[in-house]
Amino acid sequence: MEQATTVNRIQAILTIDIDNLPSNFQEIIKHEQEVVAKWKAEGILENLFLRQGKNGAVLIFKDIDEAKAKELMETLPLYKLQKSVEYFALIKQF
Repeated sequence: MEQATTVNRIQAILTIDIDNLPSNFQEIIKHEQEVVAKWKAEGILENLFLRQGKNGAVLIFKDIDEAKAKELMETLPLYKLQKSVEYFALIKQF
């Protein structure tokens, strides 16, 4: 059972280099969607937000630690195109 004040969340903010996208970018996006859908089905990805400027995404992981979030992020197809990735440990209040 989830307890609202103790549930672990890790926010990962991925920024990609949109000025240097490879020619197979659409293939990469398709593979990316498959990976995040798997994480969602496994229950470790709570939310995925695309950035308004289309230069990245914000992912909210649950019930994993920051080290595991970093490990997972490094497996994303878009990770190779990253300019930066920031991680924030969060405690869900409601």
